[in-house]
Amino acid sequence: MYNAASINKTLKGELLQETGFSEIDHLLLDSRKLSFPESSLFISLVSPRRNAHQYIEELYRKGVSNFVISEPVPLEKYPKANFILVKDTLQALHTLVAFHRHHFNIPVIGITGSNGKTIVKEWLYQLLEKDYNIVRSPKSYNSQIGVPLSVWQMKPEHQLAIFEAGISQPGEMVNLEKIIRPTIGIFTNIGEAHSEGFLNIRQKINEKLVLFAKSDILIYCKDYLALNECVLAFHNQVGKKENQEGGGPELFSWSRKTDADLRIISVDKNDNHTRIDALYKQEPLHFTIPFVDEGSIENAIHCAALMLYLGKDEAVIQQRMDQLSNIAMRLELKQGINNSSVINDAYNLDLGSLTIALDFLQQQQQHATRTVILSDILQSGKSDATLYEEVADLLQKKGINKLIAIGKNIGREKKSFQQVEGLKTQFFTTTDEYIQQFNADDFQNETILVKGSRVFQFERIGKLLEQKAHQTILEINLSAISHNVKLYQSLLKPDTKLMAMVKAFSYGSGSFEIANLLQFHGVDYLAVAYADEGVELRRAGITMPIMVMNPEPASFDAILHWNLEPEIYSMQILLQFMEEITAAGKTEFPVHIKLDTGMHRLGFVKSDIAELAQLLTASPLMKVQSIFSHLAASEDPEKDAFTQQQGRLFYDMSHELQKALGYTVIRHIANSAAITRHPDLQLDMVRLGIGMYGIDSSNGIQDQLRNVSTLKTTVAQLKHLEAGDSVGYGAKWVANGPAVTATVRIGYADGYPRRLGMGVGKMLVRGKLAPVAGVVAMDMLMLDVSHIPDVQEGDEVIVFGQDLSVQDLSAWAGTIPYEILTGISQRVKRVYFQE
Repeated sequence: MYNAASINKTLKGELLQETGFSEIDHLLLDSRKLSFPESSLFISLVSPRRNAHQYIEELYRKGVSNFVISEPVPLEKYPKANFILVKDTLQALHTLVAFHRHHFNIPVIGITGSNGKTIVKEWLYQLLEKDYNIVRSPKSYNSQIGVPLSVWQMKPEHQLAIFEAGISQPGEMVNLEKIIRPTIGIFTNIGEAHSEGFLNIRQKINEKLVLFAKSDILIYCKDYLALNECVLAFHNQVGKKENQEGGGPELFSWSRKTDADLRIISVDKNDNHTRIDALYKQEPLHFTIPFVDEGSIENAIHCAALMLYLGKDEAVIQQRMDQLSNIAMRLELKQGINNSSVINDAYNLDLGSLTIALDFLQQQQQHATRTVILSDILQSGKSDATLYEEVADLLQKKGINKLIAIGKNIGREKKSFQQVEGLKTQFFTTTDEYIQQFNADDFQNETILVKGSRVFQFERIGKLLEQKAHQTILEINLSAISHNVKLYQSLLKPDTKLMAMVKAFSYGSGSFEIANLLQFHGVDYLAVAYADEGVELRRAGITMPIMVMNPEPASFDAILHWNLEPEIYSMQILLQFMEEITAAGKTEFPVHIKLDTGMHRLGFVKSDIAELAQLLTASPLMKVQSIFSHLAASEDPEKDAFTQQQGRLFYDMSHELQKALGYTVIRHIANSAAITRHPDLQLDMVRLGIGMYGIDSSNGIQDQLRNVSTLKTTVAQLKHLEAGDSVGYGAKWVANGPAVTATVRIGYADGYPRRLGMGVGKMLVRGKLAPVAGVVAMDMLMLDVSHIPDVQEGDEVIVFGQDLSVQDLSAWAGTIPYEILTGISQRVKRVYFQE
């Protein structure tokens, strides 16, 4: 049991104030994810952009009474709280969890590598859950913060732990090694992923190998030459440090090319299965996996090697490997029936992943009602009474309104849920029983989380709840947006605010779905083009400030009613809006003043400033929130002199206006490109637009941004043509010889430009580029796939995404990524996911 006194002793901190020592079970690093205030310890982490000490007052009001801090706080404001003062709160987190790890003498598997860490971890869980009570990293929690949160989950009832570790720069793994302290190591592979912070690939390998300094064994593939050489050197080096005659950890190697502990003899792919034959200890063995891609084959061999090391029988390995299933690496948010939203996380379930899914559900503000469809939680190591009492408590803390519970175990503990005030409950024994009684009318205007263990096949329920749409979809990676926002925030001066541009349906990506995410991440302002976009966000529960960039007199009433903040760009608009404010009986209504510094589109010019200042100061009707302007060519080095001229003019005009107002306002002129290319223009706030969606028009940080949007469709039909056969309207494309075309489900009505016809545009089919054959029709087009083997009807087709960028597509079309993204039709289904 931990309390403030025992934790202070571990951290060697200073207990500034003691008010009683309640039991501490939970570590809280994110104030937005508070579930159990009485038993939580809030560790106030400090980063260049955010100081968590600012959330102490809010958390204290919500019932948190234990804090780790690195800065003085006014103790008199928190008479019932314990405060532990340390030099570095991140180091304190690491020290505390390393101490916690020291109490457990069970096998701990540590996994690192460039790719495959999460898959190997989850497959090992599938393979070993019948034999052990396992604790593992939730999702891909493998960072300096994610690893401690993972290891803190270890409890006396656990018999095996599986944790993954990732690093982004030298020196990080030494911290994670002390926290995980793996007895068994797996190094999945080495590649170029996440290489930015390292001098070369060998430095990256050696940094990752630090994780296994105290391990008993290390499993790895010898076929990566640099990895093999570094492992052998590490083995000898660690052995000398530890004075071990046999070197460092025992090595368990496998190879498809040369002698190894596990020698792969053959890999035979057949339909959707792969048979792997091998030699282990001079004895033949084989197993089959239900996958044919090279990544899955490599991941499966790592898992087989681990099972052999643990002494599992070949028959057990064969049976369980054949039953491996796809790992859902993400939470998906989709449009549901009857104006509902569906969060699909239907493939795995434990308390850790349930908490993550409920946090994502809580982030959604578009519907007042929150529903959870939940199965039995298997292999928890707890009694059903204790387990489901915890789940019921969690649902209550997260404000869940409806529970549909499926499974015998959860049904036996229905009392725990029926005692939760305000929670409507239904219980079913099996998924089949629920589906037989399913009624679509039971769901109206709500957000539904579908969360189940694999064996319950909740994907069947997900299909019933999702709104039917045609097979062309735009996938939006919310985790990538978060990454991109944080990247730009890291480039800002500490006091510079961030306004996120969500106009034009968030550059085609969505409305409230994106705004919810930005609100959750504490962005300071949102900006929309027109008032109706802002109204939609307000109706979806977005409460943060929203600027309307193109206010029209017809929309003034809505702007006032929904507390939107208009851009004022002309005397006419100013006077008209003042009349509307007067009629509404309001005062000091927030507005934003637009200055024209060279764009010559909208805004007040320098000669307007005196009259503008007089009108604004003569009446209490308006309160200027910000003064801003628009850079015309911040991404273009050849226009840098013009950009700097705009900056100087903006400074002069805004200074004159602010001086006349007599109070300080926010000033902003920098857009996405200016954040990186003109940091002197960051001022009080910047406006982040296309960069948030993974596109750097200046190309300065493109390699650090993550792709956000993937437009994909499917092959509807294949056509086998002879020489002279024509394709499409106008019979403009003619086969020169035998050819195969694939008709795909996308056309210009979906936003695919007609000018990409006749071979100008290309799409990815089975990883290869296929040119457009013929003209683009309204709903479909044809691709020439003659050079791509084994294409089948139903195959996925990538229009743009990670491996075929929207920049490439826009270049072929002779336009810019903005036009492509914003032109994607609303009939294209948006699917949002969080990794």
